[in-house]
Amino acid sequence: MSDAQAAFSIRPFRTMDEFRGCVALQEEVWGEGFSERVPVAILKVSQRLGGVASGAYDADGELAGFVFGMTGIEDQTPVHWSDMLAVRPGLRDAGLGRRLKLHQRDVLLEGGVRRVYWTFDPLESRNAYLNLERLGVVCREYVEDMYGESDSPLHRGIGTDRLVAIWELDTPRVRARLGEKADVGQGPPASPEAAALEGGGDGAPRPGAPVLGRDAPVVTVAIPAHIQHLRRDDAELAREWRQATRTVLVHYLQRGWEVRGLVRGGNLSHYRLVRGE
Repeated sequence: MSDAQAAFSIRPFRTMDEFRGCVALQEEVWGEGFSERVPVAILKVSQRLGGVASGAYDADGELAGFVFGMTGIEDQTPVHWSDMLAVRPGLRDAGLGRRLKLHQRDVLLEGGVRRVYWTFDPLESRNAYLNLERLGVVCREYVEDMYGESDSPLHRGIGTDRLVAIWELDTPRVRARLGEKADVGQGPPASPEAAALEGGGDGAPRPGAPVLGRDAPVVTVAIPAHIQHLRRDDAELAREWRQATRTVLVHYLQRGWEVRGLVRGGNLSHYRLVRGE
């Protein structure tokens, strides 16, 4: 852990002021008046029922980020739905988001929970990289407009399509990604012939035509590396990427492939979809 990461302490919210601070940070990240913010009462009650509502605090006691999720029962087994994770602007890409997820994992393992779900926008390269490469999730489900129309400026104009992350907390894959055991490998490498969606062009990248007939063990799907810049500068192009990636990801996930990795690049990143065994 770097000195910068060690400067933050992560713990459950305790006081009403701390719970209110979490609500305020939600609005800072997702926009003032964000209608889907989690209120103080739900944050507080979740802790009594096996949920996680915790914050990362700097040396001055200022809230820098938080993680929130709820625990329930699926097929008679305890599972957790991780609903929100946010880091204050200016403190991102420093490993704090990953530390918050590791705190969440520790709390859940201690409580007997082994599986966690959450969703993320498949066009958000940075989030996808954290989830797939740094935490070891896999994705087998794509949901179109999962949350309907959102009033957050981060989602406006491109809808709320989501990949559903599955985080099996104590599997060899996850433990390898977290550095707890030797890497188990990522399966066979992708080849150019396995591309299900390519991107290119000068300047802002454009999606190619979806290719739905691949039968390779691994297929790749391009996404823009910086969707928020693209959405701001060319909303129509951002919508083209949404439609193209939706077509490809829905097609292959419904036919037995699962998302297992992401390779980041300058203008483009590439998902790795591996056919399930």
